[in-house]
Amino acid sequence: MKTTLKKLKDISSENCITIIMNSHRTKPDYLKDELILKNHIKEVETRLLADTTKKDATTLIDKLHALAREIDHSRNLDSLLLFVNHDVAEYTRLPIKVVDRVIIDNTFATRDLVRSIHAESNYYLLVLSQDKARLIEALNDKVVKEFGSPFPMENEQSFTKNKTQAAAASRQSSLIGEFFNRVDKEVNSIRKQNPLPVLISTVEENYSEYLKVADEKQSIYDTYLNKNRMAEKDHAIVSEAYRIIETYNIKRNNDRKAELLKAVSENKFLSDTNEIWRAISQGKIQTLFIEQGLFQPAILENDKIVYVSEDQRADKDVIDDIYDEMIEMNMDFGGDVVFLPKGELDKFNGFGAVTRY
Repeated sequence: MKTTLKKLKDISSENCITIIMNSHRTKPDYLKDELILKNHIKEVETRLLADTTKKDATTLIDKLHALAREIDHSRNLDSLLLFVNHDVAEYTRLPIKVVDRVIIDNTFATRDLVRSIHAESNYYLLVLSQDKARLIEALNDKVVKEFGSPFPMENEQSFTKNKTQAAAASRQSSLIGEFFNRVDKEVNSIRKQNPLPVLISTVEENYSEYLKVADEKQSIYDTYLNKNRMAEKDHAIVSEAYRIIETYNIKRNNDRKAELLKAVSENKFLSDTNEIWRAISQGKIQTLFIEQGLFQPAILENDKIVYVSEDQRADKDVIDDIYDEMIEMNMDFGGDVVFLPKGELDKFNGFGAVTRY
């Protein structure tokens, strides 16, 4: 998904078509998705024929139909996005609900890709005991893969196998620390290729000892999945771990909202759309806050945003969603975005920004 976002967000050309629609994971519901997609393509055709040459419209519609034929709807997730212009034809499935819409603009609508990346939790799960360590990559409550060599790692000098050396408590601690240190180095070696955060599944004593030897403590969640789960199946451990991750994400989201309230009190907050637009173009915005499901067609007149109605979306100069435009623009300046549930930004009309200074 991050690769798709990186590829699409910098493309700028005429008639970039984005189809965004909810889809279904199970039968018989997913059987309806093909027809829904055909209806969206029909909307694209109507709008293109009104705004561009018949030759261009036909070429793009043919590409859309060809792309649609590639989609196996039995593998759908919660939403489906199609991206087509004269040079691009690709689709992606997302595990989040969206607002169905068709967007034809000079750029692709990538906001839901950004939101999905923020909504998903991709992490490593280190299943740890004093004798053994397993490493699993997980996405939300699903196993991506469990790593092979050098995992699972065995503590070959475990005090349970060397009772003479383990007689002294200090020696026991030393052997365990050495093993945890080796495990940590292997975990960090894997993280160099894909630097995801690490959640540890172990008992309290081991969690504390591991943190003592960890080289990159900032990459480890400040919470853990208690209990020795070494003998459990990977999917069972991940399913339990995701409950911890969800709780952590709620706390993180609340922390971001606290940043927003602090910025308001420090007069570092903007809520006027045109003020935000100008500040983004000057690189002054750190974080955009937007409610999920908020969209606004607009036009630019003398570099000023003017809202238009949904009925005017098909007009050639209309930007289908000005918020999507600002999110992409702010990301280009190194800013970020926080998506909040509907209603949490009511006093700011659903949209606001925290300035860098």
